[in-house]
Amino acid sequence: MTRSLNVNDVLDLMLAHRSIRAYTDEPVPQDHIKAAVAAGQKAATSSNIQTYSLVHVTDPAMREAFIEISGGQEKVRDCGAFFVMCADMRRHRLLADRCGAPCEENVESFLLSVIDASLFAQNMALAFESLGWGTCFIGGIRNNLNAVQDLLDLPMSVSPLFGMTVGKPAEDPWPRPRFPVDTIMQANGVMDDEAVLAQCDAYDDLMKDYYLKRGASGRTWCGQMERFFEQPKRPHLRAFFESKGVRWR
Repeated sequence: MTRSLNVNDVLDLMLAHRSIRAYTDEPVPQDHIKAAVAAGQKAATSSNIQTYSLVHVTDPAMREAFIEISGGQEKVRDCGAFFVMCADMRRHRLLADRCGAPCEENVESFLLSVIDASLFAQNMALAFESLGWGTCFIGGIRNNLNAVQDLLDLPMSVSPLFGMTVGKPAEDPWPRPRFPVDTIMQANGVMDDEAVLAQCDAYDDLMKDYYLKRGASGRTWCGQMERFFEQPKRPHLRAFFESKGVRWR
């Protein structure tokens, strides 16, 4: 079905995105949730496999538990709605079991699931923002996926990936600058290492005003990235995903 869209309005909404980390107590109406989920489902999915599912966490005790799991992020309790995005190969495994065929979950199938879930989630977030809600993705649930598993009792082949808070903003944060487009996109290849480092230094200059407005004068993006990747992140994840059926072959 063809719809008439004001493309500038869509671009303006996308370019104005900010992660919202403080919310009022206004609940998100169910019709808005269903509309946003339906919009999320219109994202691209490889071969229409749709290897994702969504958990809407409404239980107050569960929401409290997710605060600890996510490293003290109280917004998962305070937001109007909280969701957990999952990679989901269960439908496909059950179909294979029913007809006696194998269903191999390897690196490629896991990547497809993660990509599907991420595209779905981004569409969903954009839909919520178009309806006047703020959003924030919560990677912190990967601090303890075993605790998430225990809370949600997820079956084999359904793996939690990240959360999403949605609600009415109770803050008006400064937009965070991104790398210039010409830094991210090059024709027919990528720039050499020296050029990449020069672009990183230029981005530090771009970020100075942002950090100053946030009361973090002297911070640099380069220094932050150097510290961020000094140690492996969440090394326990491999064992968890293997327990859900993923095989690295």
